[in-house]
Amino acid sequence: MLNSEIKSELVSKFGANATDTGKSEVQIAIFTERIKELTAHVNIHKKDNHTRRGLITLVAKRRKLLDYLATNDIARYRKIIADLGLRK
Repeated sequence: MLNSEIKSELVSKFGANATDTGKSEVQIAIFTERIKELTAHVNIHKKDNHTRRGLITLVAKRRKLLDYLATNDIARYRKIIADLGLRK
């Protein structure tokens, strides 16, 4: 689980102001951090299927938000991809 310091840092970096948690970029950044933590957990605990299912749903939510950004504002999509380093 993300602590409030990391979450507030992501909100201030990607949001318009300190309370802008609804912006797509903020949600994608928060999902990305949670995905990184859950991936590390699943790599250690290989039989934890409940966490694996949660990880898959988070990846799907992030994918939907990225698809939304790609169709509506390609510049914001490219910027968030570059900032988070999602594509290789």
